Amino acid sequence: MLIRVFDVLSRLFALYAGLVLVAITGMTVYSVVGRDFFGQALIGDFELVQVGMACAVAAFMPICQFNRGNILVDFFTARAGEATRARLDRLGALLLALMLLLIAWRTALGAIEAWETNTVSMMMEFPEWVAYGAIVPPLVLTALIAIAQALGARIPAA
Repeated sequence: MLIRVFDVLSRLFALYAGLVLVAITGMTVYSVVGRDFFGQALIGDFELVQVGMACAVAAFMPICQFNRGNILVDFFTARAGEATRARLDRLGALLLALMLLLIAWRTALGAIEAWETNTVSMMMEFPEWVAYGAIVPPLVLTALIAIAQALGARIPAA
């Protein structure tokens, strides 16, 4: 049951990430066409590209982890037995989960601080807490998926 929840949530985050990338592309086209043909670009569009890319990268992470799509360096373990590789994969998933939980925790603290200080971007005055806050949930979900994998959860191939 939990695996199914992870699957659905990771797919929803991936859909969200794809929509963010489409929006970034549309905004960039609008800005370039406006600048080249009408002499009027979207001021500060690079700030929205930065925020959007951060959100998209974070939102693609759960499905990547769910499908075990992260890069594995198996040069040193190519000749190891299946059981050894499985244990190392579970250890790697656990270490990834710990790292992601640390990053999510610190990012959440950054979002709270940006909220409290009302920090905004320079050109568009976009509230920074939104960007920080948007990447915390997919980081936590990725960590939870990695923990399940570290504990030996069998996640079916996509």
